[in-house]
Amino acid sequence: MTRYDPIETPGATPAPPGFVPRGDEEELARLLLRPLFPTEDEMLLVAGFDTFDRLLCIEHAEGDRSGRCVVPPHIWRAALGARPAQILLAHNHPSEIARPSDADIATTRECARFLSPLGIALSDHMIFTMEGHFSFWRAGLL
Repeated sequence: MTRYDPIETPGATPAPPGFVPRGDEEELARLLLRPLFPTEDEMLLVAGFDTFDRLLCIEHAEGDRSGRCVVPPHIWRAALGARPAQILLAHNHPSEIARPSDADIATTRECARFLSPLGIALSDHMIFTMEGHFSFWRAGLL
């Protein structure tokens, strides 16, 4: 029997590995993080959790128009002051492109390297759009 791949909708781009459609989002993404993001401006969230996955803090910073993904020092000071065992990064892409930019990937790696000697795990970096979110953890990029 010959197997045929389904015909895709013209112009449709396949979802990247690590993309979670909005309807399949876990409670953390759907109920806690998603409502905090505006639709028109980029925002960064840093959430700290203890070893039992209890939320200790959420810090946020407004994005700038430079296209760079940077965690400001005052956000690190506030988040690390809560003494988390793990950190979750999240930001939105008002462009609605649910793929990480080179800057997103570089920042994620830098954050993981920064947190590791402190004994703090970077549990995920999520990029939210109206259609769903991209998870670095699910994509195997952490």
